[in-house]
Amino acid sequence: MNWVTRIVQVIWGLYAWLCFALACVFSLLVALFVPGARRRQRLVTCAARMVFVLAGVSVTIRGLDNLPTDSCVVVANHASYVDGVLLNGYLPSRFGFVIKGEMRSIPVVHFLLRRSGCKFVERKEAAGSSRDARQLVKAALGGESLGFFPEGTFRRESGVGRFRPGAFVAAVKGEMPVVPIAILGTRKMLPSGRLLPKKTALTIDVLPAIAPGDEDFSSSRNLAEKSRQRILDALGEPDLI
Repeated sequence: MNWVTRIVQVIWGLYAWLCFALACVFSLLVALFVPGARRRQRLVTCAARMVFVLAGVSVTIRGLDNLPTDSCVVVANHASYVDGVLLNGYLPSRFGFVIKGEMRSIPVVHFLLRRSGCKFVERKEAAGSSRDARQLVKAALGGESLGFFPEGTFRRESGVGRFRPGAFVAAVKGEMPVVPIAILGTRKMLPSGRLLPKKTALTIDVLPAIAPGDEDFSSSRNLAEKSRQRILDALGEPDLI
């Protein structure tokens, strides 16, 4: 890589972060001043999409018609911090994304995420984890659409790890279809340990839903594994378990 190409990449990476910062400021103002949860979610969804539009990132979304019109649970592979912003921007605004509970300790971030429809799951304390799991089941029973990254974290190497059960327990209890989603390109754009993103085309593959009544709805464990295998097949990446 010559120095001109490197300089161009650095400039684009800084510009991409600027686009993200502007979206965050806009979303914070929305969280502070806009009444109505659905209205806030729609505006935050627009802000998330504009990050990619303004940065000139090509985003292809396939299979959007696989999303049920009623409430459902979407589960996606997790490869980068970009994943959450991407799905928030390109899925319908009715989805509330489930975020790791550690974000509660960052007041401004917690406030923004909570006001934009996100929910939180404690991963370290058993009592907190049980409480949050009950809240997710309650949301599912209430007909809310939920978005999860069931791996819980991401790593630098390619592949899909074990899925945590929360998304699938909520789906079974709420009798909600589960829609697996394969995200491609975000690990290359901003892998773990890199500070500046690299301009990369991104793809969201919305895969066919697994509906209540399917034999894999017999248990959350079976449902998790079927979802994981569908995502693995779409990605063509290694199975890390």
